[in-house]
Amino acid sequence: MSTPTLQPALPALPFAIGPVLLGVLPATGPTAGGNTVQLVGLGLGGATSVLFGGSSATIVGQDPLGLTVTVLAPGHAAGPVQVTVTNAAGTSNPASYTYVATGAPVAAAISPNAGPTAGGTPFAIIGSNLQGASVTIGGVAATVLGTDPTGTVLFGVTPAGPPAGGNVPVVVTTGGGSTSVPGGYTYLPLPPTITGTVTPSSGSAGAAFTIVGTNLLGASVLFGAAPVPGVTVNASGTTVTGTVPPGTSGTTVQVTVQTPVGSVNAGSFTYL
Repeated sequence: MSTPTLQPALPALPFAIGPVLLGVLPATGPTAGGNTVQLVGLGLGGATSVLFGGSSATIVGQDPLGLTVTVLAPGHAAGPVQVTVTNAAGTSNPASYTYVATGAPVAAAISPNAGPTAGGTPFAIIGSNLQGASVTIGGVAATVLGTDPTGTVLFGVTPAGPPAGGNVPVVVTTGGGSTSVPGGYTYLPLPPTITGTVTPSSGSAGAAFTIVGTNLLGASVLFGAAPVPGVTVNASGTTVTGTVPPGTSGTTVQVTVQTPVGSVNAGSFTYL
């Protein structure tokens, strides 16, 4: 029996296999930075640093397979720069990214242009030069989710608005300046709710009463068909107080709370 011949072991590689960067999407962006960029490659997992022309980008997401890294581009002067990714295995080859000087933002419209005062409504602003923009609605910062690669559509979520609702300005700001969305945004107050019936539920005219609920700003109160003059609503819109109007002893009337958005039954009141 012949003795098998052993093949020599393969020589060790003279270098470690590090991350490989295949592309940058999109390959251009505004000088202000802040836009979302996805890096595509191999072995990118565990990225600890991403540089755009020597400036650090903010890493906001990584693919567990090491195929993509998502970052927010840093600001930089106009022109091409080299992008690299670094992890425990080393630093990748460079890929090209070009910073483009953009003009002042243009905001033509917001859709939808109205929503509840509680906020949390997704919106889109249509315009141009919207990359890296921040947005305020009624002076309160909205959550900006990002823009499309061309910077013509910005996506975000509205903040909470004034409890009483109303139309407020929408301002878009980038490194190139600020602009207002025509028509602004209208907060729609929520309909009133009652968490407890009128207190007390019986008594005489002139007695003080209280009604507790939500979304009561701007409320008026009726005892039957009789309006209550001079009711007071607290600043949070949760309590209405007033004085029982004249009525006939022994009768029971329905108490109604009305706001600009709707009406709600607050129980009944019996005149003694």
